[in-house]
Amino acid sequence: MSDWETWRRYQEWLYYDPSLELYLDLSCMGLTGADLATRQEALQRAMAAMADLEQGAIANPDESRMVGHYWLRAPELAPTVELRTAIEQGIAQVESFAAEVRAGRIGSPDGRPFSDVLCIGIGGSALGPQLMADALAGQSPPLGIDFMDNTDPAGIQRVLGRLRDRLDTTLVVVTSKSGATPETRNGMLETQAFFERVGLTFARHGVAITGANSQLDQLARSAGWLARFPMYDWVGGRTSVLSAVGLLPAALQGIDIRALLAGARLMDEATRREALKANPAALLALAWFKAGDGRGGKDMVVLPYQDQLQLFGRYLQQLVMESLGKARDLDGALVHQGLAVYGNKGSTDQHAYVQQLRDGLENFFVTFVEVLEATDGGGVEVEPGITSGDYLFGFLEGTRRALSDGGRLSVTLTLPRVDARSLGALIALFERAVGLYATLINVNAYHQPGVEAGKRAAAEYLKMQQRLRAAVSQLSGPLTIAELADQLGTEEVEAVYKILRHLAATGRDVQLQGDPGELAQLQVVAADR
Repeated sequence: MSDWETWRRYQEWLYYDPSLELYLDLSCMGLTGADLATRQEALQRAMAAMADLEQGAIANPDESRMVGHYWLRAPELAPTVELRTAIEQGIAQVESFAAEVRAGRIGSPDGRPFSDVLCIGIGGSALGPQLMADALAGQSPPLGIDFMDNTDPAGIQRVLGRLRDRLDTTLVVVTSKSGATPETRNGMLETQAFFERVGLTFARHGVAITGANSQLDQLARSAGWLARFPMYDWVGGRTSVLSAVGLLPAALQGIDIRALLAGARLMDEATRREALKANPAALLALAWFKAGDGRGGKDMVVLPYQDQLQLFGRYLQQLVMESLGKARDLDGALVHQGLAVYGNKGSTDQHAYVQQLRDGLENFFVTFVEVLEATDGGGVEVEPGITSGDYLFGFLEGTRRALSDGGRLSVTLTLPRVDARSLGALIALFERAVGLYATLINVNAYHQPGVEAGKRAAAEYLKMQQRLRAAVSQLSGPLTIAELADQLGTEEVEAVYKILRHLAATGRDVQLQGDPGELAQLQVVAADR
């Protein structure tokens, strides 16, 4: 393609929003006017479905739920006065509590200001707050922040070990809609035990973000925790970042949550436009559909060229993949849909997997994220007339050109700066694009049956573990793994072996005798025999 043809395509497929100073460049996605015409009717149906969703229609039919995360930044759109009031009061509660903590009027039991906040949650209850903390908190936030987002005991102890000397001035925010999420519950219980071991009363440090009357809500109320904030039935975890889930940790760090909401609101307004060329979310959904033939045939590689956005790819993994990765469509047909997301940051990844992107499998498209007002190292010239920021810009454009010359697809999003307003807009853009694309491929973007299946399978393993521990305690002599499985009346011999290996490795109840390379000959004995 000639340089003039490249320029023509760039002009044709460049979207700009003056209110947000945001650019969306789709000129390297291979889109044509015919693509727009072919998908116009389907995209208009998707936007009509989105309008119904925003008006309170049941948009998650499997769970008979409304989907209302868009109301979080425009409470007047909520379908009832009660919902609008709840949203407005929730934001005010977050602002008031965070201001009191930052001012030291709410502090540790001995009257000192809180120095740190520990956020315990998983999935959307951790990824959104982590993204905002990394992107926006700056070098000297009013409170330090740590996250506990797994049930890995080593990871839990590592976090608590970092906070050991400041535990008495640490605020603990526990986030779980049901209050029974195992990973979050486990982290809370281990943290509570850690507090008690050093003579601290956990309730005087605890804050709950949870559903009304959930197990966590009841616990926090009865134990007299410092505060409780709502999680709404109509907001899914992966779209909860602009609820108390993300707003409270952000406000505690001094982040302007009103600017976050304002940026998201402005993007929502832009992504409601009926004219497809003026709607950035519709354009993104069209580009995703074209790139992957409506089947997710190409992965999305996210490359933000700014360290502050290095967690953006992880955040998008959940938002996109949990929303779109579905076995069945809304009609019950087996479709196995999805859109895989991975990525880290530029220019780091130019020294990692960009080599394959340029010369290897053509099974992806790239989403570049550029920031215009990136820092330039204080203007230090690393070469005559060239700063480190100039290099960052050059590497982005060079990588984009090299991929394009190799026939590889890419989208480029350009933000004016990384601030609360721009990040709110960026989050809202992808939320809407995911919703529109889900309608194009006819899947429910707002449930997660695969996640629930994994939870059920994990519960079955834990039940079997309890049965195995009881059986081993009654052993009068060694048995092979197959004999023990037979005694339990199960054909899941592999599961029995793996549970026994886990118990033996953690020093509980069981010893395995023999060569692990000869599984059939391994002997199971009680640990104290």
